[in-house]
This record gives sequence, C-alpha cells and structure tokens, in this order.
Amino acid sequence: MATSLEVRGVSLRFGGVRALTDVSFAINEGELFSIIGPNGAGKTSIVNCISGRYKPTEGQLFYQGRDITGLTPNARASLGIGRTFQNLALFHHMSVLDNIMVGRHHLLKNNFLTGSLYWLTGARKEELEHRRKVEEIIDFLDLQSMRKATAGTLSYGLRKRVELARAMALEPRIILLDEPMAGMNFEEKEDMARYIVDLNEEFGMTVVMIEHDMGVVMDISHRVMVLDFGKKIAEGDPAAVLADPHVRRAYLGEEDEVLVDPDDAPPAQESAA
Repeated sequence: MATSLEVRGVSLRFGGVRALTDVSFAINEGELFSIIGPNGAGKTSIVNCISGRYKPTEGQLFYQGRDITGLTPNARASLGIGRTFQNLALFHHMSVLDNIMVGRHHLLKNNFLTGSLYWLTGARKEELEHRRKVEEIIDFLDLQSMRKATAGTLSYGLRKRVELARAMALEPRIILLDEPMAGMNFEEKEDMARYIVDLNEEFGMTVVMIEHDMGVVMDISHRVMVLDFGKKIAEGDPAAVLADPHVRRAYLGEEDEVLVDPDDAPPAQESAA
C-alpha cells in the first residue's frame, strides 16, 4: 500500500517547552488514521506541523514522497492537504454557501484582471463549475435547508459540519480533522462519524483525525497512534492499542495491577475465639 504522509523524527519546541519529541509515523493512502492522547499530549501540535501552521524544530515531513517541511500552509493546500480546526474558523457573517465557496479559492484560475472580463475569459463558466462542486458538498452533508443561512446563527454542531464542507471544497487528497465531534450531542456525533466514513470510503480521501470519543475512534479507525507528553507511546490496530497497558495508564488513568505471589502474602490473622 502506497504511503500518503510520512513524519520522520519531528520535534517541536516553544522556548524551553517541548511540545513534541522525536515523533515518527506513516499514513497509507485511503487510510482512516486517528491520533489520540490526553489533553496536552501534542495532538494538535503534530497536525499543525503537517498543515504548515508550525515548522518543526527538528525532523521532516513527506507527502506523496515529497519533502514538504519548508512549504507554506497555502502550498500544502495546493498539493491536496486540507484541514478543520479544533476551534471553529468560519466567517460568521457570511452565508453557509459563501463559507464553502471560500474553500475553493486556491482552485480559481481567473485573477482580478481576467475576472473583470466576466463573459469573455471563461470566468463565468469557472464560477458555475465551482458552484456545482459546492452544491454536491452541500447535498452530501445535508446542508440544503441552511445553504443561505448566516453561519454565525447556526448551532455548534451544524457549524462544525460547515467547516468540514469548507475543507472538502479544497478537494484534498488527505484531510486533517481536529476534534470534529467536540461539543456535539450523541445524534450529532453519529451523523459526523457517518460523514467521515463516507469521506474515506466514497470520496477516497485519506483521513487523519484527532478525537477524544474513544467509542468513535475504535469503531471507525483503521489504525490509531497514541501521544503522551509529546511522545508516541503506541501505534497500530485500535483494539491492540487500547489493550496496551501504557496506553491505559496514560489515557485512561489506570494503574498497573499489582500481583502478589500467594507464598509472599502475609499470613492471615487468626480471629479470637
């Protein structure tokens, strides 16, 4: 199976604070890969390094075999790397439709000068094609009834869905989802999980997801990586990772079980007759 993304020995420091230490992993084409760990483990930091928001202090990142360590976020988006954010980054005063259209800005071929000759340069045809793509995304995410609504007036769960739509509008080959289900109720989580699985299976997108809901992670992920204090402590099949004692101790707060040999056990006190 071809490798989509490879992270080699990435470390990230902010002054004297180490956010990541020598993190390495690879994600295959068409995989749904989840990154989990307790708060402050470095999950968003590694996604920020992949998207270009942060530049690693040490290490390299490769996408489709190409070294992208020094590329800007815009250059990475043009290569096919899209993302959503833990904290919503929508234009709240704009409509749902316009927010999604913003996601297609790097795909526009007409510039300010050619766009001014709207009917002669193909700008109109290009805009219609982009709107058609956006309408497909709106249908896929069941946003038809709110397509003209102002984004800031929507519920939190719907705004998260709009942000996913905008990331999809980039037409990424790999999409980074930073806590896509945070703050949602059970029904909203079920819907979002279904959309993510369909993104992976029907659209063929490679998905990298940070998520705290262990039930969702175990149900839909192909592989899982666990971070703790900026270091990778486990990676592999979801069930095997969850059974790892280091993971259970770090993520679930479980202590190692102390086993006592019966021969070493203190003698039971005899009760007074």
